[in-house]
Amino acid sequence: MSTAVTPVRFEHRDAALGIGTATPRLSWQVVTDDPDWAQTAYELESNGDVVRVDSAEQVLVPWPFEPLAARGRADVRVRVASGNQWTDWSDPSTVEAGLLAPEDWAAQFVSPTRDDLDSPAPILSRQITVRANIASARLYATAHGVYSATVNGHRVGQEILAPGWTSYHHRLRYQTHDVTSLLREGDNKIEFLLGNGWYRGRLAWTGKRALYGDRLALLAQLEVTYDDGSIEVIGTDTTWSARTSGILANDLYDGQRTDLRPAESTVDTVVVVPGDLSRLVAPEGPPIRVTDVLPAVRVWQSPSGRTLVDFGQNVVGWVRLTARNTRAGDEVVVRHAEVLDNDELGTRPLRSAEATDTYLLDDAQEVVLEPSLTFHGFRYAEVTGLDVRPEDVRAVVIGSDLRRTGWFSCSDADLEQFHRNVVWSMRGNFVDIPTDCPQRDERLGWTGDIQIFAPTAAFLFDTAGFLSSWLADLAVEQHPDGSVPYVVPEVLGTEAPTATAWGDAATVVPWVLYQRYADPQILARQFDSMRGWVDKIASLTTDGVWAGGFQFGDWLDPTAPPDDPFAAKADSDVVATAYLARSAEIVAEAAAVLGRDGEHYEKLAAATREAFARHYVTPGGRIISDAPTVYALAIEWALLPSAEQRRHAASRLADLVRGNGFRIATGFVGTPLITDALTTSGHADLAFRLLLEKGCPSWLYPVTMGATTIWERWDSMLPDGTINPGEMTSFNHYALGAVADWMHRTLAGLSASAPGYRHITVKPIPHSALSHASARHLTPYGEASAGWRRADGQVIVEAVIPAGATATVHLPGREPFDIRHGRHSWTVPDLEPMSRPVETVRDLLDTPGLWREAAALLVEHGLGTDDAAIARRAARYLDFPVGRLPRLLDFDGDPHTAEEAFRGLLT
Repeated sequence: MSTAVTPVRFEHRDAALGIGTATPRLSWQVVTDDPDWAQTAYELESNGDVVRVDSAEQVLVPWPFEPLAARGRADVRVRVASGNQWTDWSDPSTVEAGLLAPEDWAAQFVSPTRDDLDSPAPILSRQITVRANIASARLYATAHGVYSATVNGHRVGQEILAPGWTSYHHRLRYQTHDVTSLLREGDNKIEFLLGNGWYRGRLAWTGKRALYGDRLALLAQLEVTYDDGSIEVIGTDTTWSARTSGILANDLYDGQRTDLRPAESTVDTVVVVPGDLSRLVAPEGPPIRVTDVLPAVRVWQSPSGRTLVDFGQNVVGWVRLTARNTRAGDEVVVRHAEVLDNDELGTRPLRSAEATDTYLLDDAQEVVLEPSLTFHGFRYAEVTGLDVRPEDVRAVVIGSDLRRTGWFSCSDADLEQFHRNVVWSMRGNFVDIPTDCPQRDERLGWTGDIQIFAPTAAFLFDTAGFLSSWLADLAVEQHPDGSVPYVVPEVLGTEAPTATAWGDAATVVPWVLYQRYADPQILARQFDSMRGWVDKIASLTTDGVWAGGFQFGDWLDPTAPPDDPFAAKADSDVVATAYLARSAEIVAEAAAVLGRDGEHYEKLAAATREAFARHYVTPGGRIISDAPTVYALAIEWALLPSAEQRRHAASRLADLVRGNGFRIATGFVGTPLITDALTTSGHADLAFRLLLEKGCPSWLYPVTMGATTIWERWDSMLPDGTINPGEMTSFNHYALGAVADWMHRTLAGLSASAPGYRHITVKPIPHSALSHASARHLTPYGEASAGWRRADGQVIVEAVIPAGATATVHLPGREPFDIRHGRHSWTVPDLEPMSRPVETVRDLLDTPGLWREAAALLVEHGLGTDDAAIARRAARYLDFPVGRLPRLLDFDGDPHTAEEAFRGLLT
């Protein structure tokens, strides 16, 4: 038997160059085929210093050595023991600290002397002379705006739109680049191209520019270390120069205009501008990079004669064109859109965003055209001024370069496509911050969207550093009274922003990160923010409930009119009070993890639950507004005090699902909870019916319409192929994909039952409509998976548990049992759902095949337009004898013919 340990990882970073702490925490994984292996101790070695710790911990363990100095570097390796048996040492991993304090910077922020909002993108540069025998060279850089750097004409790093978007007034990231290989003895040239980015470009739909400042600026520091130990530092100051580039205009919403013709560029001076170095922070997550390049799948002429390109996938990035035999002065224009409208580019959903890149060409045999200071959300492009061949056009995909950690598969092709759509929407909207959409004049860090999607995100990709950084922005943007902005970074300027489910990102997202990554430090750092939000909303309550005031509510309820997304069935006061109970409970639980006193929040949660039931729940379990969302909240968050109320609420939720023909009836708030609420209350079969429904609105309806990402609205595209008339319509919006977390945990059966997946629950629910399903996740301890498949009247359940973790297994028809690490397989009888006599209308709805036939027959006889319409009309008669249904639906007419056919169907 063999056991090995992986190289050490530092904090949540895949690459530990320029880390922002002197004492980075360490993690590793153990790979073993020994079923009895259990770590009892570990040794860490760095630069000859060995530290032994008797512990089973292997995730985010404390740094045991002397703290790193700024620029300090260490090679670290680990070995672990099980009793007296030690592994070999891991391969060494290298960590290098960045600049940790303002005094580590010798550089100053500099800006072109002549710089205004409409100036071409500037290039700041300096000639430097380097001696022989370079040992290493580091370039530390950030900007007001976005930057890309070259040394001697070679690109520095692979980052796009660095330094990214943070709350610039409080936190500004800098990057650390290893440029050792780019420097040469003698003269060298370093150049930085600056763009408007988020700092000076348009933000939000108001048309405002320069929300953070009206001058671009660069802060850069090159440090060259020679073999003799001497260090040369070259920082930005007035010795640098500026000139204009051929990028005449650039904006994240509107696109980029580039002049490729030769032009004289006057060299200008730079001036030092104010810049608070105490704002500078090192990255916690990965940068934006090019993550994919997709070929065109079709090039054709639209009815109006325009050249259109389909890339087959809704993506975020830009179009790369190869142009041949170009003539000076010719212009190429590339416009972008997510969908087609009447076989032309469908740009209405972009609102005021131009999403257009233009190029003024020079004489050239061949030139590649692509922007670098903008990005777009699109599947389709329209190209004018150039004959386009499919092989000459590509979609360049960008996004935060997150490590993929989660996968799902099953026997239903549409469900697999839906899951792919969730992944692509996350890729397209995790662009340095978790945005709402990537294409229109918005692209903001809406707190409500990530609050509901965080569990799904943390399964699919390693979001620990990414969301930790965003939460740091949330905390500094939070108002002194605890109010949380609707978007982070805050650019809307809302006074007293207290919207439930949006502000609750302050509590929910840190708690999700703790649960999925076993990182108590995120709770410690965010605890005051979490507590501040709960204290604020508690101060708004009357008699224990939060009622009145502005709320987004169950945003984008599918029954809300296109022009009124607030008009949800779920009462907004019910939703707000439920969230107060949940967030107070989270703060109490976080306090327990941190060893702090959380009694006040435990009492607040209990009092809010009591007030919720007293104000909003009848003795029989009916909840005010009688909407699926309010029942899902009450069931999942234990808001119903008596078992009788819980039983009746569960039954009512099930009937609401039946009575809506298994079409979705929840907005942003209810969607992440509805399938869980059905499952935990004993109606898993209805949860599957809801998930697998393809009529509009449903999760799979967009798949039937050719969607390759998750839509903002359930009907962003109407069944007739036209775009939803609402002014706010996006085709790439991850929020409603939050059900994927239930698919991982319940359909496949893989979930974390202790922080960081230290303990795992394997509990699949094999559904009769599927023949197999599985999920795989790279946990902090290593790869875990769970799944099932049918074969010869049996169900085979399989699981993989990583070393360092344990699991509890729930098999159909058996009592739960515990297992340790390794590969496991069990075979159990395939328990087919017990057939029940179809006596009532409810029984009919609960029998999928018969219901489909019955609904089709009733539609044929004119008693409804489709199965959902039949179900809605039948909802009042669920307890009635099934044979009476045609007469109940057609009480004004003569249902004799329908009754006869219906009776024949039932028999």
